[in-house]
Amino acid sequence: MLGIVDVQPTFMPGGELAVADGDAVVPVINRLLSGPFAHAFATQDWHPPGHSSFASSHSGRKPFETIQMPYGPQTLWPDHGIQGSPNAALHRDLTQARIELIVRKGFHQEIDSYSAFFENDRTTTTGLHGWLQARGVRRIFLAGLATDYCVAYSAEDAVRLGYQVFVIEDACRGIGLPVVGGGTTIDAAKRMLAAEGVTFLGSGQIA
Repeated sequence: MLGIVDVQPTFMPGGELAVADGDAVVPVINRLLSGPFAHAFATQDWHPPGHSSFASSHSGRKPFETIQMPYGPQTLWPDHGIQGSPNAALHRDLTQARIELIVRKGFHQEIDSYSAFFENDRTTTTGLHGWLQARGVRRIFLAGLATDYCVAYSAEDAVRLGYQVFVIEDACRGIGLPVVGGGTTIDAAKRMLAAEGVTFLGSGQIA
């Protein structure tokens, strides 16, 4: 099963929370959807205006600062993925015929949601796990945006739930914020996921 994470214009060049080269994932994902994957699900960031994860909702705060929320540390973001806006839609060039489920996340005002499986309290579910279980899915291949946030959180939770998880590197792009001690959030996410047993591979390796 292919999981397509947040392939939305809001995360692409010209969008509110642009990931460098983010639009380059679309043709790679389309090739996967036209070949090895007959079944897929997708996620959408789907925030109400004034969402608690937006820096604009906190006086004196700037994007990419971190604050404490009741569920733990929360990175503050530029306003993005606003419900019903054109930039919150799945990318218009994404081939959707094989996408059987769209999971909308981050729609609760007071809690953010990176993972396709859980909101950021790490306990409130999206329902995706039950949907996959009902279909007998045991292996998940993840693609989309961003490698170091929504893809990484989705991969981590999928492993925790017992799936065999693969991240298709050339079908992903990351934000790459600097981290203490050197490197970026992409590097840190890859190290963490590899330690959890996630396999990184290229789209050309999938038969």
